[in-house]
Amino acid sequence: MAKAGERACDEILLVLALLLAPATGWAQSRLDDIVAHGTLKVGLTGDYRPFSLLDKATGQYSGLDVDMANNLAESLGVKLKIVPTTWSTLLGDLNEGKFDVGMGGISVNLARQKTAFFSHPVLRVGKTPIARCADRARFQTLAQIDRPGVKVIVNPGGTNEKFDRANLKQAQIVVFPDNTRIFDELVTKRADVMITDSVETRLQQKLHPELCALHPDQPFDYGELAYLLPRDIVLQQYVDQWLHLAMENGIWRRMLETYLGR
Repeated sequence: MAKAGERACDEILLVLALLLAPATGWAQSRLDDIVAHGTLKVGLTGDYRPFSLLDKATGQYSGLDVDMANNLAESLGVKLKIVPTTWSTLLGDLNEGKFDVGMGGISVNLARQKTAFFSHPVLRVGKTPIARCADRARFQTLAQIDRPGVKVIVNPGGTNEKFDRANLKQAQIVVFPDNTRIFDELVTKRADVMITDSVETRLQQKLHPELCALHPDQPFDYGELAYLLPRDIVLQQYVDQWLHLAMENGIWRRMLETYLGR
């Protein structure tokens, strides 16, 4: 009987060990590492207003998602470290552990979802054209844009370029490396039109009165912007909960109004 009792105890201990195993695994979350090291590393491209912009003269970042990154770091009781990244290296930099969270107007898509997680969406967007106001009637549709002789300018490596290459077969796609100056190319007539997220076209028409956002309320497709995360459920759940509270408490809305006036 003693041996039977010992076996029963062993079985109970085994069951308890199996039940506790997930909790032990969760203790190794990236979230715990962030808190332990006292630093939250956020990846930003620094070239996408209103989300993040790098002042190359000072090395300082500003923008809506810079403020949100600081708020997230404060919620964790840690310091913020901004890690430079690019649209073409964004996913690789995340998966190599160069940063903990990617911010700065990142489009949700299934290609990224294959190897990473997304937070809850922060904005609903879609690809829409922006052109000189004098040419607004010329570029209302994809059929009007996709014509020989039309120069469509695009920043490299992101969803804008992917959209252009999938939908434009006759227009000339001009890849311009500096997203901070790309709209000047439209103003100076070195390019005719750009297709980008509707939220960006709304802002850029305010910054460049010569340019008009074309039907931003009726974009060519449906899209969402969110924060990019490693495959870590615990970290994802924390970011989602922080984001939920920031939206419900009005923090996100106030920041959005500051940078977009909406």
